[in-house]
Amino acid sequence: MRLNPVFRILGALVYGFIGYELGLALTGTEQLTNWTAPTIWAPMFGGALLGYFLAPWIIIAPAQAARDSLRSVPMADLVSGTVGLSAGLIIAALLAYPISRLPAPFGPILPFVVVIVFGYLGAAVFVLRKDDFLALLRTGQPKPEPVKAAQPVASSQLLLMDTSVIIDGRIADVAETGFVLGNLVVPRFVLNELQYIADSAEALRRNRGRRGLEVLDRLQQNPDVTITFVDNDPQDATQVDDKLVSLSRELGAAVLTNDYNLNRVARLQGVRILNINELANAVKSVFLPGEELPIRIIQAGKELGQGVGYLEDGTMVVVENGRQFLNQEVLVQVTKVLQTNAGRLVFAVPESTAEQHKTEQHQ
Repeated sequence: MRLNPVFRILGALVYGFIGYELGLALTGTEQLTNWTAPTIWAPMFGGALLGYFLAPWIIIAPAQAARDSLRSVPMADLVSGTVGLSAGLIIAALLAYPISRLPAPFGPILPFVVVIVFGYLGAAVFVLRKDDFLALLRTGQPKPEPVKAAQPVASSQLLLMDTSVIIDGRIADVAETGFVLGNLVVPRFVLNELQYIADSAEALRRNRGRRGLEVLDRLQQNPDVTITFVDNDPQDATQVDDKLVSLSRELGAAVLTNDYNLNRVARLQGVRILNINELANAVKSVFLPGEELPIRIIQAGKELGQGVGYLEDGTMVVVENGRQFLNQEVLVQVTKVLQTNAGRLVFAVPESTAEQHKTEQHQ
């Protein structure tokens, strides 16, 4: 810190003055009469040296701690607390004189107690009611016209985005369709983690981090999406996932993610979760037994004679006796559909096999 010499000189002056007063007390005089008296200059210079060398602990360290703490305090809390503290001290000053007229020991002590109590109460009340306080400051602005009941009202739900859903990238595609009705919120600690991944020495992690930054840029360029970066950093958690859960409970927001573990932990704590993977599974095509669909067999299945293909939405189709049609597109008939944790799984048979089975049953 460039102010270290100033703080050392300040510490020397303060402790030197304390030593001077101590010397006067030892000599029993009220003013300096003899500079050569050891009882005067020894405590004064001793105190000055002590203050100079102890300045890093008694002045510089507290100043640095106060500076670091102020950096993490939101500006709204800082302004509200300062105004509340000032209001509390003004009230205490008005009460100090009449209280000081009380008989001892109340008169000398109570004014100091009143200053502490009203200063704390003023700061605490204004910080806790900062929204109301800021609303009073905005009373001079024109009020928005009430929305008519017949008009659709957009949701104001806050959606906290975690690192995984940003890197995944599908949220940008979903937002372009207009289905994101809430306000996207990116906490600063998530952005810091994303930047850390983008600066990784490992090529794969670095590419994932850069893709996440590109996704955020796409979201910012989308005029239909409201995305906000917030500096709130919960102090009751250290891990990013824990901070997301704590911040979502503080803001009353939902967490937008595709992290399975975060999904379960957040739900256990009563936090609303919007999982992109669950959304992808929900919008996949629904098939009923007996329906026909074309599918290209691209690989062999685990069981004998099975072939495997995929629909455009990524749904796996397991075709019995489909290995003979490897690298071919065939018409298959759905036999059953299973819903698993990994997604929807469709079982089918080639149309020719299904027709042959029907003929045998008819005979």
